[in-house]
Amino acid sequence: MPFTAEKKCRIVVVGGGITGLAAAHRIVELAGESIEQMDITLLDASDRLGGSFGTEQIGDYTIETGADSFITNKPWAIDLTKRLGMQDRLISPNPEFQRSLILHRGKTVVTPVGFNLLAPSQIWPMIKTPLLSPLGKARVAMEYFIPRKTDDRDESLADFVRRRFGRELLDKIVQPMVGGIYTSDPEKLSLKSTLSRFIELERKHGSLIRGLRKSKSKEKVSQQASGARYGLFATPVEGMSELLQQLQKKIEHQVALRSGASVESIDHQGPCWTLRLKNGEQIEADGLILALPTYRSSELLTDVSPKLSDALGQIEYASSAILVSGHREEDVDHDLNAFGLVIPHREKRRILAVSFLSRKFPGRAPAGKVILRTFIGGAMQPEEIEHSDDDVIESALSEIREILGVRGEPDFLRLVRYNRAMPQYTVGHLDRVAEIRKWGAAFPNLGLSGNGFDGVGIPDCVHSGEQAAEAVWRAVVTPQEKSDSNPE
Repeated sequence: MPFTAEKKCRIVVVGGGITGLAAAHRIVELAGESIEQMDITLLDASDRLGGSFGTEQIGDYTIETGADSFITNKPWAIDLTKRLGMQDRLISPNPEFQRSLILHRGKTVVTPVGFNLLAPSQIWPMIKTPLLSPLGKARVAMEYFIPRKTDDRDESLADFVRRRFGRELLDKIVQPMVGGIYTSDPEKLSLKSTLSRFIELERKHGSLIRGLRKSKSKEKVSQQASGARYGLFATPVEGMSELLQQLQKKIEHQVALRSGASVESIDHQGPCWTLRLKNGEQIEADGLILALPTYRSSELLTDVSPKLSDALGQIEYASSAILVSGHREEDVDHDLNAFGLVIPHREKRRILAVSFLSRKFPGRAPAGKVILRTFIGGAMQPEEIEHSDDDVIESALSEIREILGVRGEPDFLRLVRYNRAMPQYTVGHLDRVAEIRKWGAAFPNLGLSGNGFDGVGIPDCVHSGEQAAEAVWRAVVTPQEKSDSNPE
């Protein structure tokens, strides 16, 4: 029986973060003029939609409690902003402070110009940097002559960097920079799953330095930037929540948006799904999209498919916290002449990094004030967030006082915890994802999405949600359309 305004196609999205919102929005787009035949529901267990990021106003400060921007060389987030009609609302980081710092023997040092997360693209800045010893610099220069890897086995990021550049570059520069992105242990992090472009550079050019110097990137990145490729980032004028708000506004009349709705169990009978909520309510669905951490999807699918559930449960997660604080500029001895600071594990500090949010984007702090975002925990320092909020705050403040010369009382403090929020793409991650998709193929009207599969950034999450929506649409709606056009 085809779907009609009386018998609607029921699609449920579980998870109200950016992935789930993008999935629901894509379903609305696909439905087009047939939206009257759709019954779309989005469920989220928390009391607010938006997941692990959001913008808050604290007095005259505009702060971010999660991601403060998104990368633009992956097209999916930018494309979404265009479809939402908000591309003119995007701003780029302030070029005046377009550099990053690395802590070295207790002092902050500018990351060498042209350094691209794992490898340098310019030689002279590497010769001049105080971050490496003469032997360390000589080992980096030898990279030109290191033979390329001949097999296709997955390799940890640490093994790759040691093989090509030596231990010193790994420990003093690469580990803190990559750790600031993935909150991961580079000894376990899969290069194929995270920074595969460096594998391609090695395969094509033999030397990464040679490859980076030869590559004529289409991206317009400042040659004077150091650290992460900051010129490739964007954020809405009023903060990242503006993206969430525009998404919700776009779909609120077509989608039942329900926060505080926790799913307790899922059953699958025939082509239909049955969701039971914590409050006892039962919801039927023709198509189901789970936009959740993989361990949560694993829990919900235990009775549906033990093998799929087990595969989902194989992906590890790390926990972290962010302390956002506001300060008078005169109370900070450091000039904060960068976008942020990353801290090597070898420095034995109790924090991972500090982002200078008000340096990155204008209008975030009042005149004469600064916003610091201090990152704690992750896969290499899980013990640091096992303490009370007060202890975590005091520990972080003690570190920034010593490292950056922060004095006096902050204007505000906001601690945000992210428990099991960051998936760990350990070696073999692509095989684990392939296993998930193999068992998931038995349920074509089930979409699995989130940051646990193909990327942890905002564009990756948007893409994951949209792909899941399109797959469920093909499984549920397209057969009905074919049936309508070919009646028996």
